[in-house]
Amino acid sequence: MKALLFAALAAAGAAHAQNPQSATWKLATGYRAESFHTENLVQFARDVDAATKGQLKIEVHPNNSLFKLGEIFGAVSAGKAEAGETIMSSLVKDIPIAGADSIPFVTASYADAQRMWQLQRPMIEKHFEARGVKVLYAVPWPPQGLHSNKPINNASDFSGTKMRTYNQTTIRIAEYMKATPVDVAMVDVNKALGEGRMDNMITSAVTGVENKVWGPIKYYYEINAWFPKNIVFVNARAFAALPPAQQKAVLKAASDAETRGWARSQAVMVDSTNELRAHGVKVERVSREFDAEIKRLGEKFSREWIRSVGNEANRIFVPYYTQ
Repeated sequence: MKALLFAALAAAGAAHAQNPQSATWKLATGYRAESFHTENLVQFARDVDAATKGQLKIEVHPNNSLFKLGEIFGAVSAGKAEAGETIMSSLVKDIPIAGADSIPFVTASYADAQRMWQLQRPMIEKHFEARGVKVLYAVPWPPQGLHSNKPINNASDFSGTKMRTYNQTTIRIAEYMKATPVDVAMVDVNKALGEGRMDNMITSAVTGVENKVWGPIKYYYEINAWFPKNIVFVNARAFAALPPAQQKAVLKAASDAETRGWARSQAVMVDSTNELRAHGVKVERVSREFDAEIKRLGEKFSREWIRSVGNEANRIFVPYYTQ
């Protein structure tokens, strides 16, 4: 009997020696499983699994199934989930610098958005660290474009139109353009267009395709109003508990996911824009006159944001505009 007991203990000890630091993380996201962001998360989890030989597994929980989008950062900070993803602008109330990527008409290209992230990331990491959270990577949504039921050549063409708005920033844009702000939920966009309750909106080509806006919407302008980013993060204590080799594997997989995600975002933008075009929507660039107007508006928004956030904002925008 003792011999059998010793043998069982020895076998258990051998198994523990082979896999001394196995762990499973739950990663919460508010986005649907079909989103390219979620697909990227799943590939990230697979890469970690492969690199750690199954010692660290990451379970991705999409579509608000573990926590609602607005609760995810707090849940990870409190250790209720090991990792999570949220849109960075959702954190601005507690971390104002997180809103830098959502200031309209500042970033005009993916290269601009990448430069913004390089300047923003060190400060985001500092704020996250103070809350017990470690940044893994960030990936932008495709840029926000202008959908319209009529041609737009300059800001005056918005006068008298009804613009769909969904936050304070889009309301202010509508007011600046002398359009009437109309609060329409995304799920009601097609109905509102059909009923004539809205004439235009600023949102991505992806959203336009998902809502099948062709018909009422005749024009899509690639104004690249802003590039909002999703950010992926982990509870700092959970990360610190990993052996060094597993930490290295997670960071390598995160770096790969960021590179892959940015490329996928651009591909999704192109595919969605082509689908709008295929359904009869005219995809155009804005006129030089209107481009100059929205650039001035971007400078106005960024100055106001710097005044509201303070010195930390200057550490992004001074080098962004001067380098």
